[in-house]
Amino acid sequence: MIITVTLNAALDKTLEVPNFTLGRRHRTVAQTTMPGGKGVNIARALKRLGQPVIATGLAGGATGNRIIDTLGEEAILNAFVRIGEESRTNTAVLDPTTGVHTEINERGPSVTAAELEMFEEKLLYLAKGASICIFAGSLPRGLDPDIYAGLIREVRRLGVVTMIDTEGEPLRQAVKAEPELVSPNELEAEELVGHEFNDVDDRVHAVHEMTRLGPAESIMTVDDGCYAHLHENGSSALYRVRIEEQEARSSIGSGDAFLAGYVAARYAGSSPVECLRFGVACGAESIQHFGAGVIDPPAVDKLLSEVEAQPMEIGAEIS
Repeated sequence: MIITVTLNAALDKTLEVPNFTLGRRHRTVAQTTMPGGKGVNIARALKRLGQPVIATGLAGGATGNRIIDTLGEEAILNAFVRIGEESRTNTAVLDPTTGVHTEINERGPSVTAAELEMFEEKLLYLAKGASICIFAGSLPRGLDPDIYAGLIREVRRLGVVTMIDTEGEPLRQAVKAEPELVSPNELEAEELVGHEFNDVDDRVHAVHEMTRLGPAESIMTVDDGCYAHLHENGSSALYRVRIEEQEARSSIGSGDAFLAGYVAARYAGSSPVECLRFGVACGAESIQHFGAGVIDPPAVDKLLSEVEAQPMEIGAEIS
């Protein structure tokens, strides 16, 4: 079983608005509303890939009820802890004429110590039957930035592989807990290591540097694939994995689809490099859809042949 943890779950409303301009009245040509938050998006993609997954986290109020009910309608197994305050609603506006998207994310509810304690008890119970636990997304109000770090340590004690995908101070604290894998995007990775990346060597060095902060392995997603520092055949390996950039309908949630694909392949026993290739194919395929975590497995399989993986070394230029 795979667990995804979404502490700041949301209803994600996505609107397609041609020629979107600030200060003007618009009408949508398409729209969708679905449960979201990074962990929920990952769970949706894992479900579509046929892997056993349970989504957990915190959900409150009428919005929380709708999140849980809709996950049930999607046949995504879930075990959220109910909280007193209302879960958030996020809004994204996509302009199909320019490809630009604008996101407005609410802060989320305040969480009490008692509610957090109930969640920790539920997570540890679920973890007894799991092999992988993915902690993903932002934190709601009232939680200390080291909450992920503490949860990672508790779950690791049960022998569960832990993974983290968040940003800022929660990410800096989480990597100190030595999760198996950290998976930020490029901007989040720059913030984590403390400097900008200017070239390929900077990015290769960054995934190596991230593992020195605590995680055993690291992956950094970029627009056309990823860079990774993983364990392979008993030793460390650096990879650059890429696919020709695809024309996108919506890139929202592509990183979540990537991580879901990587985890699905890993859970199925694929080699490290094949896990990366499959993750990149999932991320690339997901941008054809309206809604985060939505992927078409047969289309992913077709894209897989277009994904290239190249071993890298620090100081080596990509060909």
